Amino acid sequence: MGEFIPEYLLREQAAVGALVLFGVLRIVAAAVAFGKGWRVSVMQDYCIAIALLYCLPQLFDLFTHSYGMQAAAAAAELEGKVAGSAIALFFSPILSHRLGYE
Repeated sequence: MGEFIPEYLLREQAAVGALVLFGVLRIVAAAVAFGKGWRVSVMQDYCIAIALLYCLPQLFDLFTHSYGMQAAAAAAELEGKVAGSAIALFFSPILSHRLGYE
């Protein structure tokens, strides 16, 4: 119960998880939007809103636990999720464009 997981591992795991989740989500959403004739810019805004909701629990933890190990873990996980989401939402339009969905 008292194991210690280094912050960099929490950060890396959260970043990779968010990167995969939002990369796949954005490409699938672009394919669906292309098939239904929806505007891609609206779909991109929805993906950004979903990314914000995905990071909200760690932001809440960071504000409620302002000191100690819980705050450090919440900050590391928040940093990882934000970085992974930002990288995925930046690079997945390039991939979906190459696939022909945009």
